[in-house]
Amino acid sequence: MFARIKIKTDKRVELKDITGKIKQKVKDFDIKDGILILNVPHTTAGITINESADPDVKQDIKNEINKVIPFEDNYKHREGNSAAHIKSTLVGCSQNIIIKNNKLLLGRWQGIFFCEFDGPRSRNLNIKAIEDKSS
Repeated sequence: MFARIKIKTDKRVELKDITGKIKQKVKDFDIKDGILILNVPHTTAGITINESADPDVKQDIKNEINKVIPFEDNYKHREGNSAAHIKSTLVGCSQNIIIKNNKLLLGRWQGIFFCEFDGPRSRNLNIKAIEDKSS
């Protein structure tokens, strides 16, 4: 099963909690057990799993990643978004999550975040569910 969802970002750098959207897709797929693959088909965005209970965590991540990889740093890339490409590389463009009893097996505090590094933009997220027929 495959789906593509649109994600609209509002800031240059943003960690957008998409956990609810992903949980809904898992329900729509109606898979008892399996694996969910999330893939960001962009070179200046990424996806991560981290704490979603405290919004300060995503702000801290954003602040630190911007410190480590500043927007201006004598980059050679002509488009002016080298920092976004580097951030995307470090965060990564995919995540795999186990599905058990039609639910994502996330930790108690975990959420799924779409990471924008060159926004605001309209983005896509590819979702592939693979059912485990042996369970």
